[in-house]
Amino acid sequence: MADLRDRSVGYLTNLAGRHFVRELARRLDAIGLSIGHMPVFAALGDGSAMTQKELAAQAVVEQPTMAATLSRMERDGLVARLQNPEDARSALVSLTPAALAKVEQLSRVVADVNGIAVASLTRTERAEYLRLLGKIIAALEAADMAEAD
Repeated sequence: MADLRDRSVGYLTNLAGRHFVRELARRLDAIGLSIGHMPVFAALGDGSAMTQKELAAQAVVEQPTMAATLSRMERDGLVARLQNPEDARSALVSLTPAALAKVEQLSRVVADVNGIAVASLTRTERAEYLRLLGKIIAALEAADMAEAD
């Protein structure tokens, strides 16, 4: 069974992901953020605003999951909701000034953890790894879209 795990793209990707999440969570906790905040910060860190539906689609999570995340972030003073001028039935979500002040720290944490992960790779290997991951993600997204049809 160990040999199978050592050759399984899914198993090894999942294992690497769990290690990434563990290290990111530890470092994010030190700056008062959580791993669940990352998709929202990634989408809104430039000061933009989006609907909950747009955020859920971008984060590739279900709407109830995004709703729960945003509720916690709103409670913690990290996001604000304003009425959408284009659709009164929805709200636009944006990061608060307090959250925007943490964007640089969050970026540094992400860069540090990514640096740890690829420290043993050459520049060429890093580029190849990212290229190959892109191909894997595209193949899985295509399969997901085909399943949805």
